[in-house]
Amino acid sequence: MSDNANVEPSDDSVFEQKSYQWYVLTVLTIVYVFNFIDRNILGILGQSIKDDLGISDTAFGFLGGIAFAIFYTFMGIPIARLADRKSRKVILSICLAIWSVMTALCGIAQSFAHLVLCRIGVAVGEAGGSPPSHSIISDLFPEKRRGTALGIYALGIPIGSAIGFLAGGWINEIFGWREAFLVVGIPGLFLALLVYATVKEPPRGFSEAQKQKDEDAPPLKEVLPYLWSKRSFRYMSIAGALHAFVGNGVGLYIPMMFERSHGLGTGEIGTWLFFLGFFGMIGTFGAGWLCDKTGHTDKRWYLWIPGVATLLHVPFAIFTYLYHDPQIALIVYAGAYVLGHAYLAPTFAMTQALVSVRMRALAASILLFILNIIGLGLGPQITGILSDVLFEFTALGPDALRWAMVLVLTFNVISAVLYIVAAKFLPNDLPGAKANDAAVA
Repeated sequence: MSDNANVEPSDDSVFEQKSYQWYVLTVLTIVYVFNFIDRNILGILGQSIKDDLGISDTAFGFLGGIAFAIFYTFMGIPIARLADRKSRKVILSICLAIWSVMTALCGIAQSFAHLVLCRIGVAVGEAGGSPPSHSIISDLFPEKRRGTALGIYALGIPIGSAIGFLAGGWINEIFGWREAFLVVGIPGLFLALLVYATVKEPPRGFSEAQKQKDEDAPPLKEVLPYLWSKRSFRYMSIAGALHAFVGNGVGLYIPMMFERSHGLGTGEIGTWLFFLGFFGMIGTFGAGWLCDKTGHTDKRWYLWIPGVATLLHVPFAIFTYLYHDPQIALIVYAGAYVLGHAYLAPTFAMTQALVSVRMRALAASILLFILNIIGLGLGPQITGILSDVLFEFTALGPDALRWAMVLVLTFNVISAVLYIVAAKFLPNDLPGAKANDAAVA
């Protein structure tokens, strides 16, 4: 059976309809929302899980970091390779069902080892979420609208995190952490059926009118050297990884820090973080929209904007972690939320712009591999280790965690510098670079 057998025949005119394009983008964004509900609910439940299972911050960092990231990142590449050859909507539906079931199973875990295994299952499923979605979106939306489209898709991160914080916080406070996993996991099964039934498979390269056959998709050994040969991608991906190192490293522990240092309950913390999620939406969508508006004259804006935003994020975050009044700290954190989410859409969009249409899912997976093996894998783990070390060898007591978060935050300064450096090489790395030589000069 040929590879094309898994791609349903369809009338191409449907893909030209803006109403259909926006419908697919909406559905894929909702899937991404569930991705981050199921992934990030762990943070708001953290202190309750620690108390119930009797684990340290280092062990919790392993649960939320390395144990998840290793499988998420390494499974992402073969699944993305499959998505460049087979039906992307089928792969996405199956992976969504897997991570939803495994999230629900976290609620019946009887030990730390059981919970680790369930979180590994969530990671394996979620590895097949973004690469197929990035590829579908890029085939439906032309380059001049792609930053905005991927910015909307990336709204799944702040929306999903916000809903996870709100639902998890109150369900935990009223019923317990196990029930929270069950409640958020089960609805994903119905969403998987919706994706399978209503999303059609667009032709590869449709938005550029360069239709590609699925079997034309090149292997990893060709895509990886090609992408890594782009100096802009090298600097941009490491910049994004360091930003993700900070975001994941402190994001997992934010609720725990407000519980320990300020004595807030998970319901109150979840409510605050839910409303702060709207500011994350502003940063995510706003950066994609702003890059599309400025980038048509100079593509380097796609890297300058996240670079500046990442640097400006630092003082807002330091104030939040250290200020004595939790309400004022959380209000100021709104600024950090806007700036901290501004790197996602531009980084996604430029990765897609640097490769050919038949490399898109695999390119997205390579980017996510770099972001997540460093950011998702090491961020929570290093923060947890620093917290335990500071608690053990200083007199900081419960404030050890907030100072560990401040130390981790310094990596955002390096990230900002790397984004600016990446912008220097971007014009020469994009397709049609010769036409941009004057801009580089």
